[in-house]
Amino acid sequence: MSANQNKLKILLSKVPEVTIFFWIIKVLCTTVGETFSDFINVNLGLGLTLTTIIMGIAFIIVLYLQFRATKYVPGIYWLTVVLISVFGTLVTDNLTDGIGVPLETSTIVFSVLLGLTFLIWYLSEKTLSIHSIYTRKREAFYWLTILFTFALGTAVGDLYSEQLGLGYLKTGIIVAIIIACVFVAWKFFKLDEILAFWIAYIFTRPLGASLGDYLSQSKENGGLALGATVTSVIFLIAILAIIIFLAVTKLDIISKSEDISPNQTNGSRKNVLTQTIAVLCIFLVVGIGGYVWCNNNIVPQTDASQTTLSGQLTDFIHIENDMLNDVNSNDFSSAKKRADDLEHDWDTSEPKLRKIDRKTWTQIDGTIDSVLAAVRSKKPDASKCKSALNNSLLILNEANK
Repeated sequence: MSANQNKLKILLSKVPEVTIFFWIIKVLCTTVGETFSDFINVNLGLGLTLTTIIMGIAFIIVLYLQFRATKYVPGIYWLTVVLISVFGTLVTDNLTDGIGVPLETSTIVFSVLLGLTFLIWYLSEKTLSIHSIYTRKREAFYWLTILFTFALGTAVGDLYSEQLGLGYLKTGIIVAIIIACVFVAWKFFKLDEILAFWIAYIFTRPLGASLGDYLSQSKENGGLALGATVTSVIFLIAILAIIIFLAVTKLDIISKSEDISPNQTNGSRKNVLTQTIAVLCIFLVVGIGGYVWCNNNIVPQTDASQTTLSGQLTDFIHIENDMLNDVNSNDFSSAKKRADDLEHDWDTSEPKLRKIDRKTWTQIDGTIDSVLAAVRSKKPDASKCKSALNNSLLILNEANK
């Protein structure tokens, strides 16, 4: 590659330099993806479907601007990351809560899709380096990869923290340890830098999501009770501050002296392939082993004869009847307090109830989300609250027979 060609490609690079600021803002964007989607869905009461449509449109518009840009623009690039984080989260949430696709299935499907994207990208371009994003084709591969990393990270994070009952804090700590191990392997044991980058990038999704849930969820749910609104505002301000800092200092602009597309020898390619296979094997063994261990030791064990949710839903029916009485009395303050009880008890019981009857659990979970969204709205509408509660109670009572 000539010096002039290399300079041209650097000038057209559409991504930032990978510095400590890159990782900080990536985790912040990921956290916002989790909390902001919850804010729009639940706090504003728009519901999962409408939230997905709105954020999908916003993401497409900003992605269009990113593709139109002729160089790396911090504001456009990181806004695209924030929105793809939100949209990727919503994709998985829709599959899980809207359609009832098991998190195990989502994890496998997105893992395969991500793997195929990497494979096709490499066969087409002979590199997966973030510093090689200077053509429309590579940029398309790049953003498709990022979308799948967010969707996969959401599925993995929810699977271990919620369904398997590991909790947000423990999940976040485990993910942080994995990322630290990857850093050590790259720094001291010659793990390929591109491989290390993408492993860390994938795992920052469940790390940021766990952090967001830990900060925003109630103390009863194992969080710090800052709420989705406060958490989103704090992290959006932090993101904005860092973007302004980077725009002024230009610390994330790729150095013109950097070789962004080095040629690999056959020996180095074989070494990277060996490392990739080894990493995949390690994650398969650890991931499956961790799933089995959590399923056997953390998830509440159920009676083998218990094949339905009959008799398991009485407490939730009692809470929703209390909420309905509060709404009928226009006592929305009390209704919101009982909504907190409903959310906490439902989330706590999720591993056991989902294990008994996944399909019915998913159906009930959707109606409870509607109840929480209606009651927690800034200006609750009594008729909407009653409709959501009556619909949920109808399904609960039917399943509890």
